[in-house]
Amino acid sequence: MLHYSEIIRLLGEDIAREGLLKTPKRMARSMAFLTQGYSQNPNEILQAAKFREDYRQMVIVKDIDFFSLCEHHVLPFFGKAHVAYIPNKYITGLSKIARVVDVFAHRLQIQERLTTQIKNCIQQTLNPLGVMVVVEAQHMCMQMRGVEKQHSITTTSDFTGIFEQAKTREEFISLIKR
Repeated sequence: MLHYSEIIRLLGEDIAREGLLKTPKRMARSMAFLTQGYSQNPNEILQAAKFREDYRQMVIVKDIDFFSLCEHHVLPFFGKAHVAYIPNKYITGLSKIARVVDVFAHRLQIQERLTTQIKNCIQQTLNPLGVMVVVEAQHMCMQMRGVEKQHSITTTSDFTGIFEQAKTREEFISLIKR
């Protein structure tokens, strides 16, 4: 809290002003919540609901809302993640995929790393035939400052295994665009 008080003071504000009295404490709680992903293990989340199943077709969880903080400016970026995997003897609870996205999003991030971390976690924990992740996001560091492009969207993707085949990637893309 002391550091947040100092930041407010350095901005030229009066930390004793009524509206700012509790702001450092609120800022500290907010930052703890927004970065709680550092204290969570995404592999354990997937393992907690890992089930043997002989299903070998694409499993897609799309339109997973997320919010994160860019590590360069500590400003929000937010959007949707679309995740697919093709099981190889094991599946996981569908909500666990969304939880994995949240764990990695609740860290200081860049979108490219977020995309790859989600993919790697699912690949390492479930050992599927392949994983593909597409993340679409708006970055407040581009919208509020810098180039100030309010309607730009950044898309990243990463994939493994069977998704290296163009036909499989195309199927995934067509299914998430519906």
